[in-house]
Amino acid sequence: MSSAFSLNRPVAADIRGARRVRRPAGAHDDRQFGGQGAPLGERGKKRGAQSQAIGRSRGGHTTKIHALVDKEGRPHAFLLTGGHVADIKGAASLLASTAPSEQLIGDKGYDADHLRLFLQIRGTTPVIPNKTNRKRLFPFDAELYSLRNVIERTFCRLKDFRAIATRYDKTARNFLAGLCLVTALCYWIN
Repeated sequence: MSSAFSLNRPVAADIRGARRVRRPAGAHDDRQFGGQGAPLGERGKKRGAQSQAIGRSRGGHTTKIHALVDKEGRPHAFLLTGGHVADIKGAASLLASTAPSEQLIGDKGYDADHLRLFLQIRGTTPVIPNKTNRKRLFPFDAELYSLRNVIERTFCRLKDFRAIATRYDKTARNFLAGLCLVTALCYWIN
């Protein structure tokens, strides 16, 4: 019986041009092996994710929707940020895009001295509870704060639409356009 290879030797030795892949000393983990991949402009961030309002959060890559609503729950302004961005980061730019109101109800994520000062200059009373680690406590109206559920109900109504709840749109522009369309259908067109 003739055979193309001998049973006493490894099979790879019989294949022409077969060579062992040699890794540098100290590279023991395959996941750390420096192969091809997308260039990382900033460490760990996908290209274009910042400009498209996508960021890593606990649930994966997400987008935060910041909204200003009136007392009836009708949205007046939106701002999109990545899921990793703190709520307070976009608050001043969102507020600057609208006319001042009498009060602003917000959760503890909006408790910052610079935002309180910004609201005070605009003539708006902040109804924001103090963070637990705040040294200088500010008074706030707990009864008025109970109306914060209006914004929560607004978000629940907007997220009844699957395209808003899951963000299938690739670009922030298209997602914001869909958000505005849903808002017009739900709140502004009777």
